[in-house]
Amino acid sequence: MSGRSTTLRAAAEVALGRQRAPQHDSGPHMVPYLRAANVKDGVLDLSDVKEMNFTPAEQQTFSLHPGDVLITEGSGSISAVGASAVWRGEIDGVVCFQNTLLRLRPRDDRADGRFLEWWARSTFGSGVFASIASGANIYHISAERVRALPIELPPLEEQRRIADFLDAETSRLDDLAKTQVLLIERLKEREGVATELTLSNASSSSVRLKRMLTVPMSYGANESTEHDRRDWPRYIRTTDIANDGRLRDETFASLPPDVARNYMLSDGDLLFVRSGATVGKSFVYESQYGPAAHAGYLIRARVNRNLTLPRLIWHFCQTAKYWQQVDEGAIQATIQNVNAEKYGNLLVPLVDRERQHSTLEILDSQLATSRILQNRAKQLLELLAERRQALITAAVTGQFDVSTASGRCVTDGVTA
Repeated sequence: MSGRSTTLRAAAEVALGRQRAPQHDSGPHMVPYLRAANVKDGVLDLSDVKEMNFTPAEQQTFSLHPGDVLITEGSGSISAVGASAVWRGEIDGVVCFQNTLLRLRPRDDRADGRFLEWWARSTFGSGVFASIASGANIYHISAERVRALPIELPPLEEQRRIADFLDAETSRLDDLAKTQVLLIERLKEREGVATELTLSNASSSSVRLKRMLTVPMSYGANESTEHDRRDWPRYIRTTDIANDGRLRDETFASLPPDVARNYMLSDGDLLFVRSGATVGKSFVYESQYGPAAHAGYLIRARVNRNLTLPRLIWHFCQTAKYWQQVDEGAIQATIQNVNAEKYGNLLVPLVDRERQHSTLEILDSQLATSRILQNRAKQLLELLAERRQALITAAVTGQFDVSTASGRCVTDGVTA
C-alpha cells in the first residue's frame, strides 16, 4: 500500500456529541439522537432511539450525514469502548448524536468514509481504543486522544479499493460464520427432539414431579456475605450453574458451616432456578463437587431413587416440553418467577424401571456427541472472528496489496 503515515486529525474531523441535560428533555426542536447504546461493533441498533431538543444552530453542529463513522467514546465496559458503526441515513430527517459518541467525518480530499469505517473496526478489534481509554467505572477515549491516533493513509483510489476488498472478503467470512451459528441452532434443536423421543420410548406414563420426591421442595440460604473458604461448604448460586449442566469452578463461593447446615445438598439433588433471566435452568448436584449448600434463588428437589434416576429428570429439563411447562407456570411480575409449587406440578416422564440405566446411557451419549459438534462449530466461529480481524488490520495497515489478493488465506504470515 502506497501512502503516508499521519494522524487521524489529518484524515477526518473528530467531534464529540452534545451532552444530555434536563433542559434538553423537551422543547420546540425535538429530534432523534444516537448514543453509545445504539452503537455495536459494526452495527447500529436503532430499536431504541431517544429524542432531545436541539436548536437549529445545534442541529448544524451535531447532525449526522450518511457516511459518518460513530465511535463509542465512553462505556462502563473496557471491551465496548471504541466500538464503531456507520450512519447511512437509516432514519429520515435530522438525527443528532450525544457526547457518549464521537463522530468521524472524512475530509473529502484526504479520506474515504468507507476506508475510515474499516480503520475504526481495525482499531477497535486490535485493542488500540481500549489501550488509550482512561477512567474507573466509566472508560473514556476522548476526542483529542482519538485525533492523535496514527493512521496509514494511502491515496483515495487505493482507499476505495481496500474498502471494496474488505466489503467482499468479510462478507464471505460472515457467511461462513452464519452457517456455523445455524449449525449450532440445529444441533440444539435435534438434541431436544432426540431426548424427547428417547424418553417417550422408554416411558409408559408421566407423573407430577412432587410425586417423585422424598421430601417437599425447598428454597436455599439467603446469605448476603459470600466467602472463599475451601474448607467451608460450597455456596451454589444461579451464576455457578453453566448452560451445559456443569458447576463452574471459576465462580466459587462458600458459606460458614453453621449457616449452611440447614441447606446441605445430597448426591442427586436437583436444583431449579426460580427467577430472573435464567429461570428454569436446572442442575444435578453430585457428591464429587464436595459439601455444598444452595442459595435462595434455587429450589431443591430431592428425588426418590427408588422411582427414578435424577439425571433422567435433568435430561427432560432440556426439552421443549419442559420449557413449555415452565413458561406456562411462570408468574409475570417485575421479573419472571417460578415457585416451588409450580415446579412440583411439572409433568415428568417416568421411565420404566428396568430401562432407566440403559436410557440414561443413551441420553448421555447423545448429549455428549451433540456438545462435541457444537464445540467444534464454536471453535470455528472463534477462528473465523480472528481471521476476520487479522484481515481487516492487515488491509488497512498495508501488510499486503489488496489489488492482487485473492481473498483466500491472505492473512497467512501477517500480524494483526
